[in-house]
Amino acid sequence: MTETQQGREIFHQARERIQREMVERGIPSIAIAVAHGNEILWEEGFGWADRERRIPATPHTLYSLASISKPITATALMVLKERGLLELDHPINDYLEDSKLHAWVGDAGEATVRRVANHTSGLPLHYQFFYRDEPAYQLPSVDATIRRYGHLITPPGERFMYSNLGYGLLNEVIERLSGKSYAAFMREEVFLPLGMLRASINVGPGLEPYQAQRYGSNGMPYPFYESNHPGAGEVYCSAHDLMRFSMFHYKQPLPDQKVTLSDEALDEMHAPSARQGELTRYGIGWRIYDDVEDHYTIGHSGGMDGVSTLLKIVPAAGVAVAILTNTNGNKDLQEQIIADIFSALIPTYAEKRARGIKQRQQEQKDVTEAECKPDPHLLGQWSGHVHTYEGDIPFTLWFKEDGDVHAQLGKQLKALVNEVEFKERSFTGTMVGDIGTTDASRYPHHLWLDLIQRGDQFTGALITATIKEKTPGNRLAQALSHWVELKKAR
Repeated sequence: MTETQQGREIFHQARERIQREMVERGIPSIAIAVAHGNEILWEEGFGWADRERRIPATPHTLYSLASISKPITATALMVLKERGLLELDHPINDYLEDSKLHAWVGDAGEATVRRVANHTSGLPLHYQFFYRDEPAYQLPSVDATIRRYGHLITPPGERFMYSNLGYGLLNEVIERLSGKSYAAFMREEVFLPLGMLRASINVGPGLEPYQAQRYGSNGMPYPFYESNHPGAGEVYCSAHDLMRFSMFHYKQPLPDQKVTLSDEALDEMHAPSARQGELTRYGIGWRIYDDVEDHYTIGHSGGMDGVSTLLKIVPAAGVAVAILTNTNGNKDLQEQIIADIFSALIPTYAEKRARGIKQRQQEQKDVTEAECKPDPHLLGQWSGHVHTYEGDIPFTLWFKEDGDVHAQLGKQLKALVNEVEFKERSFTGTMVGDIGTTDASRYPHHLWLDLIQRGDQFTGALITATIKEKTPGNRLAQALSHWVELKKAR
């Protein structure tokens, strides 16, 4: 069987899998596109982009990309860099105006543009969405968001922490250096030069008939929503145009595309400069996957209310696949389809992927999990406060000999910390409680602890995360991080 025949066969198999899984999982629609070299081999839409208006999905339907927006925003950032308007290794505060990042630990001057782009600046977890049917909660100004949540909780460069807020700062830098709105700069300097005519920030004027409605797992449509970090997740794009973007990034652009970045700039974006996990690193806007030996893969996933997307590229082979859906979840399906297509188009990919999976399974089998008990030096009481934009709140942790951890926030009842994990100097867990700020009180929330021991102190974040089940329509809504500082009682 020739490579072309094998590719056609796998597309047939993928088509059947998509149609079957859409029915079984209740997925409203899927759009897929596959590129090899400077040719789009396959693109197709399945199901309904908008069930209520009976609009079918096509390869040119605009889907909300969620975090696949990050490499697209980073591409715009690199355009400014190549024009000499910014330096990646300068502090991002140099490019912000009145409101600056504040470092609770470390030096804010070391929170460079590059570190913000690769999630090692010290900014913690953050997302905050504002829904059209909630007029009481309005999108705050950028300066207000920075004052409330622009706090570094680890020294820059110490640790990878995925932060949407960082990409909200990057889109602000793009606006301030270009003198254009983020949406206008993206349209004029990224989308149009690359021939991405069905791409915009949110849904641009005239593109409304082509957008995919976002649906919850219950099949109900979400109201339109925005965030205070548009550079992190507010790109809408078709599967077709995402392939045009991908071909540009693996350096085989189409004849009608204007090359807006040098090969050196693209290489710099793809170069890993932070480690996200055991098998994933991060460059400038791109995840770099180490899950298959000798097959250098870049890409990004995206997930938020009514969105599940995945893009992967093997630059050396000139192969890219994107799968876009307008509902939550389904990453396992997307991963499997992409792996099948890569296996058909890239000789040895399937064999090396299978060998890697087998090796990782054996490694996991060989690992014996340590009993979850704190270091004896942690036992006892740690007291201090949680900082919020509305004031400080007393906070205490008690580490018990039996491994239990108790917590008290302000004058609230003591709570058991659940899902406790100790790893080296870090401590994480969840608890019930109410931090009480106006922002956090939009919806019921639970609390996540993410702390690091530094001598006789614990510092880090207390995160208020919306309980989706207690919101109208199961909304992700927000996760807001607040500085924590505790000292061990003598």
